[in-house]
Amino acid sequence: MARLKQFGRRFRSLYWQQFMLTAGMVLLTLVLLGASFYALSYNYALKEKRGEMEDRAQLIARMSAPFFAQEGEEDIDREGTLRNLTGVASQMSNVDFLICSDDGRVRLTSDECLAGRVITVPENIMEEILHGRGSYEGRSTVGDTYESKQFVTGVPIVSEEKQLGVVLAVMDTSELMEIWRSFIAIFFMTAAIVLLVAFVASSLMSMRQIQPISEMVQATRAYAAGNLDVRLHEDGRDDEIGELAASFNLMADSMAETERQRRDFIANISHELKTPMTTIAGYTDGILDGTIPPEKEKHYLQIISDESRRLSRLVRRMLDVSQIQSLELKKEEFDLCESMRLALLSMERKITDRGLDVEADIPEDSVMVLGDNDLVTQVIYNLLENAAKFAAPASKLYLGLHTVGEKAVVSVRNTGHTIPAEEIPLLFERFHKSDKSRSEDKDGYGLGLYIVKTILELHKEKIAVTSEGGVTTFSFTMQMARTNRVG
Repeated sequence: MARLKQFGRRFRSLYWQQFMLTAGMVLLTLVLLGASFYALSYNYALKEKRGEMEDRAQLIARMSAPFFAQEGEEDIDREGTLRNLTGVASQMSNVDFLICSDDGRVRLTSDECLAGRVITVPENIMEEILHGRGSYEGRSTVGDTYESKQFVTGVPIVSEEKQLGVVLAVMDTSELMEIWRSFIAIFFMTAAIVLLVAFVASSLMSMRQIQPISEMVQATRAYAAGNLDVRLHEDGRDDEIGELAASFNLMADSMAETERQRRDFIANISHELKTPMTTIAGYTDGILDGTIPPEKEKHYLQIISDESRRLSRLVRRMLDVSQIQSLELKKEEFDLCESMRLALLSMERKITDRGLDVEADIPEDSVMVLGDNDLVTQVIYNLLENAAKFAAPASKLYLGLHTVGEKAVVSVRNTGHTIPAEEIPLLFERFHKSDKSRSEDKDGYGLGLYIVKTILELHKEKIAVTSEGGVTTFSFTMQMARTNRVG
């Protein structure tokens, strides 16, 4: 029973459905063509044979006319000549001829089986030929002359516009069927070859189309089991199945990258949370159990306070990222120059502490752009904070704005260590930290530039990074409003 169910499921598969559909369509087409060919070929063969029989009968009628018009001493000679010609015509066309007088009596026949018999043609046939439409076509036993119905064609014998008799051309139906069978045999042989080729081609095509889908089913099951390393074989196909396989592999790559980022995120956040929490717990336990002497408690309480604030800032940054990602962006016109000035003023203390010299290239006139003012200000602040953190002491920090077409371009530049080219694509990843030896600030979380990228992606804007000869520049674009554009 289980085998029957498995067998039934196999035939319900997409491969068998497509194969049976294609094979069924080919078979139905051949059946319809066969039926049409049967009717056309049979009628064609019948029409051709009847035309040939009528032509032969007309010829015999013309030759018989003198035989009926002049009866006398030379009758025997004329009859012999007519008999010979009739026999030759019969052998050439496989048709027997009956030459009759106007009263229906058969005077001469080419069929040796009828020799010596008294044969009379039925009145209905004679009437139709002599007094009806002038000819006869149909199937008849010719007054029980033949055991089975024969194809009969009859024409009158005419001499000087006088009807003297009738010539009947008779053919056995088996002769016509033999001709038709030869046509049918050729058709069925050709149809069998076409059907075989169609079945093989359909099977191969179905297998070629279904195989990638079967691989996708197996791959999705592997993904469900946690194995994201499975990929489909694309085989260089340029059709929709090939595109689907390529898209499926791209999706798998994206899923694998997302899974990697998720694991890195969990590992990083665990590490970032573990460090301050371990410090807080250790020093707290030391104060409680007396390990830390009372005169040093204030110092270690200050460390606990600093680590608590650091932990709070980390959690707040993570919440900021989550809020930004779920935010529904509402764009409005605002002055980008004013936002740059506000961000620069907010960074004044950190810039002063580092002893940096600021070069601000901000236009005096307003540069109106479309976007969320608070978020864009956050972008400028994060870039300035990052530039100040990694700038060499007493170096120059640059903040500038210029326009290119319908875009406003904001640039933040500092002088310090050169960022390796292979590290630049990683700068905007979550929890990524550059080499701490290049920074005077050891308390970064690797979320500032990730927030920058997230906000700009919400605005559908781009950010570029260059770092050569110790000079690093971050530049991002903003869509200018239709009013107050500065060239």
